[in-house]
Amino acid sequence: MLKRITIGLMLLSGLCIGAGRRPGAVFLYIWPGSRPTALGGAFSAIADDASAAYYNPAGLGFQRNIVVSGTHVNWLPELADDMYYEYLAVSAPFDKVGTFAFNGIYLTTGETVVQDASGAVIGTYTTFDLSMGLAYGRELTPAISVGGGLKMIYSFLAPEWVLERLGLGPGGSALTWAVDAGVLYRPFDKLNFGVVLQNLGPPIYFSSDSDPDPLPLLLRTGISYKPLSVLSQDTTQEQFEIVGVRLTGDITKTLVGMFSIDPPEVDSMTFGQELAYEVEESWRSLGMEVSVYREILTLRVGYFFDKTGARGGFFVEDAGGSTDHIGLFPFLFGSDEGKLKKVGITYGAGVKYAGFQLDFGIDELIYDFPTVNRKFSLTYTF
Repeated sequence: MLKRITIGLMLLSGLCIGAGRRPGAVFLYIWPGSRPTALGGAFSAIADDASAAYYNPAGLGFQRNIVVSGTHVNWLPELADDMYYEYLAVSAPFDKVGTFAFNGIYLTTGETVVQDASGAVIGTYTTFDLSMGLAYGRELTPAISVGGGLKMIYSFLAPEWVLERLGLGPGGSALTWAVDAGVLYRPFDKLNFGVVLQNLGPPIYFSSDSDPDPLPLLLRTGISYKPLSVLSQDTTQEQFEIVGVRLTGDITKTLVGMFSIDPPEVDSMTFGQELAYEVEESWRSLGMEVSVYREILTLRVGYFFDKTGARGGFFVEDAGGSTDHIGLFPFLFGSDEGKLKKVGITYGAGVKYAGFQLDFGIDELIYDFPTVNRKFSLTYTF
């Protein structure tokens, strides 16, 4: 679809005005993979497939098979019907060395139309973001694996001729790099803990006339537990899982701008109060998946809450018509917050057969505006 008001130019102007106060390359926030999406993004303590290269490279260290996985989604289709997101990951273990993985992300906001003052079309261009990286994970002990990754990040917002018409200096595209690092700890059978630092690297410059924008530096901490795993009783062959239930949760904190609180009362806050405020602003993810008979069918549901970004959680409306997003505990144990409109639930399912796995994940309920992201992933395990 040809867009009269272009997403690319809006992003560019937003980055040139007040640059440096918010991160650039925000496409790195988008969850790749249908399975993690259906679990509300809670995957740092699971990381048992090729998407571990994104969620926690330490998970690669426990993998024993070559895995290829791809994801496609028409991203926020109600905003632009030609905006889409692609993800590809390949992981391969090497005996006594560790597991290496490649992963790539591509996001385009589609074709942009440029018009002059009279409304005449004078050209078009396509904006896109790209990230390509290599990751590595190694099992140190049967309980601990560590991993890291290096990636190249490129964003193309506008060509030079568009910037010239806007009176801006050279730019419109940016290139930088970042590293990730993670640990996955399995102290007991069926219990995992994960910690990941993502997108640590130099800032990104979009224009010679703008200040640099920091990368979206993230700290993820997660836990995963399998309270139920019913195995086959046939001792003549290798046991397999008949029914399995997994619970998982993540807390994700954007480290950009920490301890730069805006409210006037910040001057009277102690360090402990500021820290509590920052923790409260973290993203919260919960997920559950139930699988049957060798994971032939798996059903998933998740919950996501981002207070600062007003996404997910419990969306309520008070008597005056004002709306707000609140968390799980304030909703359950706080005072009457108003009428519940919807809950930030994600959901999906997967089918598996002979090495192939097809998954879908939907996260439409975490947004205030009407849209639906239907993510489809195809994975093959050799």
